[in-house]
Parts: sequence; structure tokens; C-alpha cells
Amino acid sequence: MNLGEEQLKRAISEHLEPLRRFSAALTGSAADGDDLAQGTVERLLEKGVPRDATFAAWMYRVCRNLWIDEFRKHARMTTPGQEGLERRMDHHDGERAAMTMMRMGEVGAAMQRLEIDQREVLALVAIEECSYREAAEILDIPIGTVMSRLARARKRLVEMT
Repeated sequence: MNLGEEQLKRAISEHLEPLRRFSAALTGSAADGDDLAQGTVERLLEKGVPRDATFAAWMYRVCRNLWIDEFRKHARMTTPGQEGLERRMDHHDGERAAMTMMRMGEVGAAMQRLEIDQREVLALVAIEECSYREAAEILDIPIGTVMSRLARARKRLVEMT
């Protein structure tokens, strides 16, 4: 069962700005982000959203999947190694330090230098204010993986300052 057409249009309208921010964070540019957001909206209108799905989580997942598909088409996607993950985790609150030390333009540029998995977790948690649980659901990964990727992203942002 899918959401009704009017419900779907209303939900898209209500979530369009967060979708655009998330898309821009993934792609690294407002123009490419808008293209990705448009593709996401088209896919949602075409395929619908299951009634039992949380709309925002479903929307972000569709967006992420479209972005990954496009990335794979251009053979630019790399999968970061998981070896030594615990050694790389840092308990330092790097996000707060990084955000206060860098201007927003620098944050955007630094985010684009993060590994893909770190960038998408950081975009969901820090920009879109998703909970760890919501981010885990959207990305279809364990909550511990969300936490470790976020820790690595925060640490890397601090290192870039």
C-alpha cells in the first residue's frame, strides 16, 4: 500500500528543503544537489512510498540510492576499508570544535573531502538532525556503524582545520 497522491505531494512539499540540503551535502554543489533532489521527487512520485514507511527516512534512502547509482555509473565510488575502525574512533566532540573553528563555507568544502560514508552520516545527523536510529534506518546500517562513521567524520573535520 502506498500513500495517496495528495498525501504524497504534501509530504514532498513539506520535506523539499531538507531534501535539497541533504542532496547538496552529498553531491558537493547546489546545482547537482537540485538535480539529485529532482530525481528523488520524480522517483517518489513514480514509485510512491509504502504506508508503513516513515516518509523522511524513505525519501532520504531513495535520494541516497539514486546518488550511489549515479556515482557507480561514473566509476568514481570507493568503498573505505573497515580495518582498524576502533583505532580511528575518537571520543572527542569534534563536530562542535569543527563547527566553531570553521566558517560555513569551509565546512562545506571540508565535507566534500570526507569519505562518502562519513559525509552521508554527517549530513543526516548534523545537518538534517536525524537521530542515530533514524540515520541507521535510512542508510540500512547498524546504529554502531552510524556512530563510528560519525566519529571518524568529526575527527577528520577537526584535522582539516
